[in-house]
Amino acid sequence: MWIEALIAVTLLSAFAVFLSPDGAAGKLAFALSLLPLAGSLWMYSTYEASGNALLAGSELAFEETFQWVVAGDYALQWHVGLDGISMPLVALTTVLTSLALLASWTPIDERQSQFYGLMLFLEASLLGVFSALDFFVWFVFWEMVLVPMYVLIGVWGGPRRKYAAIKMFVYTNLASLVMFIGFVALVFGLGDVNSFDMPTVAQALRGGELGSLGPVGPDALKVAAFVAMFAGFAVKVPVVPFHTWLPDAHVEAPTPVSIMLAGVLLKMGTYALLRFNFTMLPGVAQDYATIIALFAVVSVIYGAMLALAQSDLKRIVAYSSVSSMGYVILGLVAYSLYGLGGATFQMIAHGLISGLMFMAVGVIYNTTHTRMVSDMSGLASKMPFTVTVFVAGAFGYMGLPLMAGFAAELFIFLGAFQSTVLASAPLFTAAAMFGIVIVAGYLLFAMQRTLFGPFEVETDYEVGHAAFHDVAPLVVLILLVVALGVDPGIFYDMIQNAVDPLVKTAGGGA
Repeated sequence: MWIEALIAVTLLSAFAVFLSPDGAAGKLAFALSLLPLAGSLWMYSTYEASGNALLAGSELAFEETFQWVVAGDYALQWHVGLDGISMPLVALTTVLTSLALLASWTPIDERQSQFYGLMLFLEASLLGVFSALDFFVWFVFWEMVLVPMYVLIGVWGGPRRKYAAIKMFVYTNLASLVMFIGFVALVFGLGDVNSFDMPTVAQALRGGELGSLGPVGPDALKVAAFVAMFAGFAVKVPVVPFHTWLPDAHVEAPTPVSIMLAGVLLKMGTYALLRFNFTMLPGVAQDYATIIALFAVVSVIYGAMLALAQSDLKRIVAYSSVSSMGYVILGLVAYSLYGLGGATFQMIAHGLISGLMFMAVGVIYNTTHTRMVSDMSGLASKMPFTVTVFVAGAFGYMGLPLMAGFAAELFIFLGAFQSTVLASAPLFTAAAMFGIVIVAGYLLFAMQRTLFGPFEVETDYEVGHAAFHDVAPLVVLILLVVALGVDPGIFYDMIQNAVDPLVKTAGGGA
């Protein structure tokens, strides 16, 4: 019952914070967030599982199943469990939530109990997404994430917060509807399957049990469902050209919300793509691998080029996320051990690095009250510690060796280059690698302009050292980024164990 306890404690903490006075809400939320953090770290330390959660013969960690509701011919059940793909994401969620709450003490100064309560409610929803193994339960948690995110941006965001919140909600909610239709059509096409249990559906699909759905034959149904689910999840990733909601949401969101959005919420899309499209329908994914790889490479290059054209530090980091998620898609479609493993590891690495970057930008904004590159220079002389961590995080984004980003991209490039599933794999790999050059270009330019040279800031506020509660989360994140870079096996071993069955059934490369 560990997963249930983790979610329940987080929800109860959220309600406790809702009822607390504003003055104590921030510290109470941070203290209570340490409970699920400690729980997830204990689960990681005792984790024992083998195989993939959706494939036959797998042994899951902390698995629980019991009947919930019978709706007509279909049974809905509470089914949760963790494998080597979901366990790291659960740990990432709890770590980033605690650090985001600590980093939010300065910028959030009104309706604090509601803000911090919603942050914990968001955490509980994310834990449900990464642990649920029944589609109906999973979809409930998936949609629950939208509610606190919409309110957090719409109430505590910047000047255009309502526009950004509505745009995000409309994009992602419509995408969820398209995805829902695609998956349910698959289940209805499996005449002998009377549940929405994801492992059951995945094994039936991989076993060739899909029949016709009305006039639509099984092959056409597979392709249509794959496209619907891919489109729905691509919006959440986001993949170009479905990315336009993300920069607006990041720019208007308060710093802790940006940390959670880039660090965890975007991983919902790539996690779902791996679970649904690439696990349940591997044949369709391989048939259309070239098209998917094109989406990936375009996202890498186009996202990086858009970042190069920005003058707002938050927009630069936001478009960097579009580029980084393109690497994840490339690793997934390679269907190789390093490709799938590297894609999953990149989810964790990017979560930490992007959280670090948004947190550092938030600290700079809290001090200077501007994010525009043209409005400041020479911050290193006034904020040496914050600038040092910011530079370290930027180099992590560029793939500096001995940092998590380097390990993730190395795995992805090795897996993509050696893939036997993806046609012209070396060409796609080379094109994606070129994105690193562009990343280095815009990050180095932004740092040179804002951090070094003579000190100058277009603001009336005094610029000085950041507070301890602003700096402490930055230190924790950079230490984690370095730790995963020095020893990727902290997570990669369990990830490899979970993706290995997918590689064997897909016939990918190394």
